[in-house]
Formats: sequence, structure tokens, C-alpha cells
Amino acid sequence: MLRDQDRIFTNLYGFHDWRLAGARKRGDWDNTKALLERGREAIIKEVQDSGLRGRGGAGFPTGLKWSFMPKEVGERPHYLVVNADEGEPGTCKDRDMMRHDPHKLIEGCLLASFAMGAHAAYIYIRGEFVQEALNLEYAIAEAREAGLIGPNACGSGWDFECYVHRGAGAYICGEETALIQSLEGKKGQPRLKPPFPAGVGVWGCPTTVNNVESIAVVPTILRRGGEWFANLGRPKNTGTKVFCISGHVNNPCNVEEEMGIPLKELIEKHAGGVRGGWDNLLAIIPGGSSVPVLDKATADDVLMDFDSLRDAGSGLGTAAVMVMDKSTDIVKVIARLSRFYMHESCGQCTPCREGSGWLWRVMERMARGDATVEEIDMLFDVSKQIEGHTICALGDAAAWPVQGLIRRFRPAMEQKILERNRAAAGAAA
Repeated sequence: MLRDQDRIFTNLYGFHDWRLAGARKRGDWDNTKALLERGREAIIKEVQDSGLRGRGGAGFPTGLKWSFMPKEVGERPHYLVVNADEGEPGTCKDRDMMRHDPHKLIEGCLLASFAMGAHAAYIYIRGEFVQEALNLEYAIAEAREAGLIGPNACGSGWDFECYVHRGAGAYICGEETALIQSLEGKKGQPRLKPPFPAGVGVWGCPTTVNNVESIAVVPTILRRGGEWFANLGRPKNTGTKVFCISGHVNNPCNVEEEMGIPLKELIEKHAGGVRGGWDNLLAIIPGGSSVPVLDKATADDVLMDFDSLRDAGSGLGTAAVMVMDKSTDIVKVIARLSRFYMHESCGQCTPCREGSGWLWRVMERMARGDATVEEIDMLFDVSKQIEGHTICALGDAAAWPVQGLIRRFRPAMEQKILERNRAAAGAAA
């Protein structure tokens, strides 16, 4: 269990002042100039040594991503773009960070931008996050007035500006290239890669897109050292992570914990346990709605990190833990998620545009039992034809919940079909 002195987000619940004075009392902006004076290469190396992996879902090593940016700044300026869209159902960690600890993110933007040779950062925030955007803009104005950002930021000689850009509520804009398209004022649709954003990003310039949490932890890593962060969690799954726990638990919450904490311990220690006790557990989606569902047998001993959940046939994703007890109609839940992915598909790729709608229509029939047992295998086969055949991962996100349902809860699907067939036969008789 994470010790209090190792917590990074010390105002996650908003008990303290989120403005500059309160942030400074908690250690933010403490001699940031000295951190900048270490130089670009040293900052990137420290982040690499920490083992920090992207907190937005994919889990790509953050320091490695930064190192892809060109070493020299040519005619095209460099940019940092912070993904604060947070459209994944079940996920609300970035929202609390921006509302209650905005200065952590702004200081992280300065340090990360400096490390990549960028003089500007854009925070692309979900349009529905009204108060969070207001708090961010207020905090940016405070930091600028105090000389922490702007010309000669923190007295370092580096000019840096930070902007808040509000999105219009499209899930697809959480994908980095669709986010870039939207930021440029175009329709939010993913771009083909290559070229990757580090070469050709926003306005055709070298760009790195990082999640809010990935950037907000950077100042603390640089102050305490990459080795400190690397000693938390497990090898290749280091550091702390903010988990969002919702659903059938006694105390839904956001909580910062060590990576690799057992899922059962996470729920029982911080969320007050499953409603009706652990034995009343039916299923858990461990990382936001796009990752495959786990049954109770797997949830009993799985660890909450990228590699453990991958080995268990699911994923950490955004670490949004959605708990379902035995009162849940699991087939209906996945049908509802299928409707979400159909609605949010940008329509650019045929397998996703046509396949996500087909998955939803079949899942609706499955939820009613209005299907045949053979169609379950057909459903799985079609989901495999969508997965991995689209420009971005939305096709995968539509396919994985259905695949997880079939792998772990096929008997529940068959039971619905058999019950409907029995009812139809009884009515005919």
C-alpha cells in the first residue's frame, strides 16, 4: 500500500486551496529554475530512468516518446499537446487533477516542453469540463503573473506559454492524431501513421501528445529522482497511479495507489468492498469501458498494472475500475457499451463504421435472447475482423468488450437464448 509521503496528488479530493499559494505550500513550483537548469537531455533521462509509462491508456514509455522529438529546433517550432479529453466511460481522474491540482499540470507542461524544445503547450480539454477549464485558465494566469511561465519562465531564460483549448465532446478526439486535427480546427478524425506526430504533428510541426497524469507527475519525479519512482510498483510497471473505482462498491472513489496493487485489495481497502461482499461479485472491467471484462475468478488475484492485466486477457487502460455485482445483466451492459462505440465511431474506416453498428445490433438481440447459439461464434469472428484493421484503436475498443464477454460469460449469453426459446415453445404449445 502506498505511503502518504509517496503520494504525488496531495489535493486529489480538493480539501486544500488549489490556487498558486496553496500549490506552493504543497511543494509545487519549488525551485523549478534549478530543474530547468539540468538541461533537456538530463530531464528526459530522469523520466526514462523512472520507468514512467503513459497514463492515458496505451502505456507507452513517456521518456522514450519524448526522445523521438528532433534534437534541434529548425524552422518548424515544437509543441507539447496535453490530452485532457478524458472521454473513456468510467474514467474521471484527469478531471479531479485539473480541478484540484492545476498547478502540477502547468509546471509539468513547462518542464516537459523545455525538455522537448517547445515554447508552447496546448491543453486540449473536454468541453463538458467547464469548472476544470476555468480553474486551469485561472492557474495559468496566476503562474504568468508570478513569472513562472511566459517570457523568461522562472528566470530560466526559456520563454514558455500555455493555452487551454476546449473540445466539443467527441470520444474520437481522445486519439492523439484526431485530437491534433481538432486542435487545428478540422473534423476530429485520426490520421494515418506514419508520419508520426513527433515528425509531423499539429500545424505540420514536431509534436508530442501526452495524457494529463503523465505530465502532472513529472515535476515530482524530477524533484525526488527517477529511482524513487522506479522503486514504487513492479518492474516495467513503476510508480503511482490514480485509479477510478465505480459501480457496485460501497464507496466509489478516485485513489492514488502503487502500480501492481492486487485488484481485490484496491477495492476492499479504498472502495469499502463490493456491495453485498466479495462473494457477490460478478464481473469487473479494470481499465475503462474499452478493455475486456474480467470474471470473479480472475479478479480474485490479478494485479493492477499493464503487464499483469494484459496476461489476464484484459488491460489497465485508464485504470477505471467498474465493479458489477450479481444483480447485473452482463450481456445488457456490453450491449450498452457497443452502442456507445457505434455512436462515437468517426466513420472513416469501413470495419469500424460498419462493424461497430453491426456489433451493437447483434448484441441488442443477444441481450433479449433473440439469437441462436451459433451466432455467438459469428459475433466473435466478426469482432476479430474489426480488431486491428482500423487507423486508430476505436475499432479495437468496440471489439474487446464483446470478446471479453464471449470468453468469460458465454454461459450467460447461451442461458438468455435458451430461456427465450423455451418461452417461445411454451407460447406455441
